[in-house]
This record gives sequence, structure tokens and C-alpha cells, in this order.
Amino acid sequence: MTAVAIFVLLLFAYSLLSQRIERTPITAPIVFTALGMVLSPAWAHFAKAGVTAGMFLRLAEIGLVLLLFTDASRTDLSVLRSIGTLPGRLLSVGMLLTIVLGAIAARLVFPSLTLWEAGILSAILAPTDAGLGQIIVNSPRVPVRIRQALNVEAGLNDGLSVPFLLFFMALAAAKIEGGAASLAQFIGEQLGLGALVGVAIGLIGGWLLRAANRRGWIAESFRQIAVVTLPLLCLLLAELVDASMFIAAFVAGLAVQICFKEAARHTVEFTEEWGQFFNLTVFFLFGMLVVRDHSEFTLACWMYAVLSLTVVRMLPVAISLIGTRLSAPTQLFMGWFGPRGLASIVLGMVYLEQELHLPGEPLIRDAVMLTVVVSIFAHGLSALPGINVYARKVDALDASAPERQQVLGKQAAAGS
Repeated sequence: MTAVAIFVLLLFAYSLLSQRIERTPITAPIVFTALGMVLSPAWAHFAKAGVTAGMFLRLAEIGLVLLLFTDASRTDLSVLRSIGTLPGRLLSVGMLLTIVLGAIAARLVFPSLTLWEAGILSAILAPTDAGLGQIIVNSPRVPVRIRQALNVEAGLNDGLSVPFLLFFMALAAAKIEGGAASLAQFIGEQLGLGALVGVAIGLIGGWLLRAANRRGWIAESFRQIAVVTLPLLCLLLAELVDASMFIAAFVAGLAVQICFKEAARHTVEFTEEWGQFFNLTVFFLFGMLVVRDHSEFTLACWMYAVLSLTVVRMLPVAISLIGTRLSAPTQLFMGWFGPRGLASIVLGMVYLEQELHLPGEPLIRDAVMLTVVVSIFAHGLSALPGINVYARKVDALDASAPERQQVLGKQAAAGS
């Protein structure tokens, strides 16, 4: 109970100062990761309190599922249609090139890793973090088409990474043969079933919510609870059918709006608060683990962290945006703001939970931890200054530039 009391008191103290802290470049993940690092000697107390790797993983999964559903439910579908192919470019060409380039970089920096182990590391670090990127997505100074493209990318690329991770893990453990067929199976099961689960829960849940709301059957206080059960159902049902819970949650958040347009209003407050609670808990525990293992962070790990957050992310983004007429500042902005956080922690825990005991496992764990902690601080501290610089660059563009063009939907007014 002492360990739990420490965290609760820290959360209370942060809440008292949260409004003032939000006016600075210091983000909540930075604060709680740093607090976890400072209080790392208390890790033994948390372990005695029953905080296991499995519990850590479940907390991270719940937090990410809630966050993805919330982000999707408040994404205006008309805006999503009007921003064109930007999310598709980032999630196809950009995503594949990120995994390939990340694996190549891993092989160069860590020669002892096998090709499949390098693929595991690259797949874990490929997805961007929706939570760490919220300051970008919520900023009216960033063009709507740009921030919504980054939001959709962050909402879907963690689910897209899962089949690649499972595929590389299976090959590294020499449990399957016939690579192309197996990868297609993984993709079909994870993505196809995940999308189906999300569509079904989103549409059915939205229709039932609308029907109950019109008939006056549902109390105001229970509307939020009813909506928040949908992402939790996505998590449970996706696990039953071996689908991606992350794809399911994000798709459900989009689909629920079709039948129940008030979903965003009812879900954001409740889901953001509890999702934030889970996420900050994960970052706090993660900070403790970083200090516990910091002596194993070699120069090679630092090199890979820097490459992963720069070249491995920015070059694929630039290539995927060829032909869009987006300016160099926009390509640089989108390339840099691809933070690694909760999604990579979850995928890293998924890998470690399998207990494959691969020779390169310590290197993979250390590289993931260091890359994530560097991203938490680097992307968090650079977000507000980056937005300010980018906004000035956009203002200087010609009126015909894609960044300056209006988009359809009610979010256009907020972003113009």
C-alpha cells in the first residue's frame, strides 16, 4: 500500500498544478516518466505490491485502447474524407519503409542481431504514439489536414505493426515456414478481423445508444459509461478471435459516429480522464524500469535511438509524401512529430511476454526502452516550439498551398 500511496500522492500533486504545467513545454508523460526515474528505488515496493509484467502490459493495453477510441470518436468523418490520401500514404508506403529502414539500421548498429530480430526491433518502434502527439492534434495552429493525418496514422499504425511483429517473432523462433503465406495470414487475422470487430461494435453499439437515447431509456449519467464500454468490448472480443484490439478500438471510434453522433461528447471526458490515468501509471512505472536498466544502455543503443527518431522516421515520411505538393517545412514537421511511446511499450511487452529467449532479446529491450524515453522528452519538449515555428512557416506560404486550403467539416473552422 505504501507504493500505491506514493503514486496517488504524486498524481494528486500534479493535478493541483496541471493547468500551470500545461502552459509550459513540460508534458504529463515527461513529468511522470521523470518522477518514476527519480523514485526508481521504490520499484521493489511496487513489485512486492503485485505489479508484474503481465499487469504492466494490461494497464498499457487498456490505456491505449481507450485513447485510440477517444481520438477516433472525435475525428470528424467529413474532415477525414476531405484530407485525401495523406493517412493512406503514411500507413502504406511510409509504414513499410519505416519497418524496412528500421531493420536495416538495427542490423548495422547491432551486428549480433539476426535479420528477424532486427525486424522485431523495427516493428516495435514503427508505430507513433497517439497520446504523445495529442498536443499537435489539438493545436488550432496546425492545419487541420496535417494534424488529422497524423492522428489517423497514430491511431492505426500500432495495429498495423502487430502482424509484422508476430511474423518476425515466429520466424526468429523458427516456428513457421513459408514466409509470404504466413505474413498474409497474420495480416488477415490481425487487421481484417480487427476492423470487422471494430465496425460491428461501433455500428451496433452506436445504434443501440441512439435508440435508447431517443426513447429516454438511458440516464444522462450512464451515457458516458455506456460509450466507454465499447472500447473495452473491442479489447475483449479482439483477444477472443486473435485480432488487433488497437485496430478494433480505433475503427469502432469512427464507426460509432455513424449511428450515434454524440459519442465524442459523451466519451471524451470520461475516457480521456481514465485513459490518462492508465497512461500516466504506465509512464511512471516505465521511468522506474529505465533507471533500473540504464547501465545497459550502450553507445550503440543511443545511436539506434537517434536513428529511429530521425532518419528511420523522417525519410519514409518524405518519400510517402512525394506528389502531394506539401512544403518542405510540412514534410519536416510530419517526419519529426512521430513520437514513440505507449504503443511501443505495449508491443515491447507483448514480445517479452512470449518468452522466446532469443539471443538478441536484451539488445531489443534496451534499444526500445532508450528510444521511447528519448522520444518522451525530445518530442514533448519540442512540441510547443515546433508548432510555433511551423505555424509561422505555414502563414508565409502562398494561398494556393495545400496547407492553406480549407477542408470540409466542422473541424475546419477550428483549424483555420
